[in-house]
Amino acid sequence: MSADRVPILMYHAVADSPARATYGLSVSPDSFAGQMRLLAERGFTPLTAEQLAAAWRTSAALPPKPVLITFDDGYEGVHRHALPALAEHGFSATLFASTGWLRGAHETGGALDLMLTWDQVRELAAAGVEIGGHSHTHPQLDQLADEQLWFEVQRCREILAGELGRAPVSFAYPYGYSDRRVRRTVRAAGFSVSLAVGNTLAARPQGPYALERVTVRRSTGLGEFERLVEGRALGRLFVRDRTLTKGYAIYRRTRQVVRKASEARV
Repeated sequence: MSADRVPILMYHAVADSPARATYGLSVSPDSFAGQMRLLAERGFTPLTAEQLAAAWRTSAALPPKPVLITFDDGYEGVHRHALPALAEHGFSATLFASTGWLRGAHETGGALDLMLTWDQVRELAAAGVEIGGHSHTHPQLDQLADEQLWFEVQRCREILAGELGRAPVSFAYPYGYSDRRVRRTVRAAGFSVSLAVGNTLAARPQGPYALERVTVRRSTGLGEFERLVEGRALGRLFVRDRTLTKGYAIYRRTRQVVRKASEARV
């Protein structure tokens, strides 16, 4: 694997008994701990999204075998289970928080499982976990009207800055969906890097607002995980995902056309 292709791992919940809605995209604490041990044994160097973006923006050299460990949404198990495993190896990570799903101030409801509290988010940040944005209420951003889109992105950034005392730099698109309009909005809101899914390795030519990630699921065994981080056979591992993605992209573009036509009639 060349230094200009970086595996960005996408996690969600880390739990022994996750909610049904998050089960397939969760990993057990034991599995997560084993995956972190493998990264340490293979000599990988975890970076945050902010660090990778800064290195590629300035053409700085990356460390040997860079990898990003990212978590979407803000599930409580990231603090309870993932943080100790990360700390054991001195690993950094990035959490992309849906601010309206977190427990406490700003909560809007709609979360799929037990979420982090703001105190836990602050503890993660103090431990070296980068906190990025993931919208306010986790909608499909590319299906929103301009005003709603701006609210979701800007409100998320505003809340994170207020709660953590530092404006977030990175963003991840809910469901991995974005288009040119969404990416422009994320950039205009002040984020300098944003992540999609794609299930391939991230590469500098993808651009700072469309870096790809690979999905880690509950069904991801240790051998498959090793192939993910080494960038081997990703086409075969994610062939079904890519087929579904292509079909759904056509569906989503059709919905956008219908939405714009409806707005034009108002």
